[in-house]
Amino acid sequence: MKSAQDNFARELRFAKSLYRDLTKSALRVLRELVQRHQVSVASGDVKFFDGGWYVTHSGLLRLAERRHCAGIHSLPVLASSEPPISRWVFRAVVFKTRACRGFVGYGDADPSNVSPLVHGAEMRVAETRAVNRALRKAYGIGICSVEEIGSFAESTLSSREAKKHPPQTVNGKNGNSGNSGNYGGPKVRDRLCQLIRQHQLDANLVKSYAVDFCGTKSLREATREQVEGFVAHLADWAEKDRNALLCQLNSYPSNKEGAA
Repeated sequence: MKSAQDNFARELRFAKSLYRDLTKSALRVLRELVQRHQVSVASGDVKFFDGGWYVTHSGLLRLAERRHCAGIHSLPVLASSEPPISRWVFRAVVFKTRACRGFVGYGDADPSNVSPLVHGAEMRVAETRAVNRALRKAYGIGICSVEEIGSFAESTLSSREAKKHPPQTVNGKNGNSGNSGNYGGPKVRDRLCQLIRQHQLDANLVKSYAVDFCGTKSLREATREQVEGFVAHLADWAEKDRNALLCQLNSYPSNKEGAA
């Protein structure tokens, strides 16, 4: 019991440091999620957005692993899909045990309800949404998933999280002095380089994407929090769906030097 309380206390401290607008009701929901499902804010299992908690795809997969999920099956519903216009519907079934009859979830995606960041990957988004819904049903997760909330919320979630803390550059002062192109400091830069090597990404394309993500003219103008948010986002996406990430990166001109 004490271990569970200590765990929640750690998650609570991290959540309060990340999100400054948590209400009492939001904290109650977080307590239930942590204690009942062992989700972790620090690991990115849930995110707080527009006054509510949302579970992430990676968080649901970790939950399924902890509960020893027996299998997940997904197939496109071709009768309801329109591939020529990138409209897809998927059906997913989660089997909690070998004897389980399955929990069914449907997910749809088209250019009108996905983030511009993943245009061209609507099929994968639809599958992810279907899997998320089936997993939420199977394990009694009452909150919606980040991937299910549509184009506006998805496209603004990362940028709003990056602005939770006051702007601060690497040397701890406002403004751009002292940044010297470190892109968030040695540890963040090393982590970004590690991700590029690990997932075999084009460094110039990654820099171009980072500039768009941070909303700055160059990475030198980005705050530490913005760069850290981008690195966390890149790591999550690369692990979750590398092909969709490559589609996004390849949408930038290969000769574009975003960090110049």
